[in-house]
Amino acid sequence: MNIERNPELVDRLAAEYVLGTLRNGARRRFDTLLARNAAMRRVVEQWQDRLCPLAQFAPSEAPRLQVWDNIARATGIAPQPSSWMSRLRESLSFWRGLGLTSSALAMVLAAVLLTQQVGVQAPPSFVAMLADDKSQPVAVVTGDARRHQLTVKLVTPQAVAADRSLELWAVPKQGNPRSLGLLAADGSITLPLPENATPDTVALLAVTVEPKGGSPKADGPTGPIVFKGAWLRI
Repeated sequence: MNIERNPELVDRLAAEYVLGTLRNGARRRFDTLLARNAAMRRVVEQWQDRLCPLAQFAPSEAPRLQVWDNIARATGIAPQPSSWMSRLRESLSFWRGLGLTSSALAMVLAAVLLTQQVGVQAPPSFVAMLADDKSQPVAVVTGDARRHQLTVKLVTPQAVAADRSLELWAVPKQGNPRSLGLLAADGSITLPLPENATPDTVALLAVTVEPKGGSPKADGPTGPIVFKGAWLRI
C-alpha cells in the first residue's frame, strides 16, 4: 500500500505519531516518509496544533515510582546515580507534566477518532472530551458549525435523580457561563450550536447538576460541576 497516496491513512497515522502511540517499526517507517514528504509533515503539524493545547486543562497526575524502573528494564538502560536521567526521575514536576500531557492528548485523540469511526463523512468543526474529577471520560461533544448543531454522546451513563437534570454550559474566556441545553443521562442528544459558542470565545464546556428543567438563574449554573473538558477546533 502506498501510504502517501492515502490521505485518510496519513491523517490517522499522523495523529498516532503525535500522540506517541505509533511505535517501533511503524514509527521508523513514518519518520522516513516524513523526511521526504512535506505534505505529510504539514499533517503532523496540524495534529500538533490540535492536540497540544488540551494539555493545560488536564489534571496533573504523577506516575507510580516504579515507572522509570520498568522503562529501564525494558530498554536495558541502567541509569547512573549522578546522571541527568536520575535527577529527572526525581523531579515530580517533570512526571506531573508528562502525565498531564499524555492523558490530555489521549482524551482528545479518542474523541476525534470516535467521531470518525461512527460514520461521519466529514470531521466535525469542534470537539471536546468531557471527563469527571478522576479524569475518566464521560461524554464526547462534537460541533458542526455548518449545521449549527452540537451532538453530545455520554459514553458513561449517569445516575440522575428524578428531580434533577444535567445541563451543558459554555464557559467563555470572559463573562458568565452560557447554557447550551439539557442532556440525556444515558444516551445521545443533539442541541443547537450558538454562533458565540465556538472555541474562539469559549475555553471549556462543563456539565452541572441542576433542578429539573435546568438552572433557575439566568446568569449561570446553581449546581456542582460533574464533568468538563476543553472545547477545541479540529
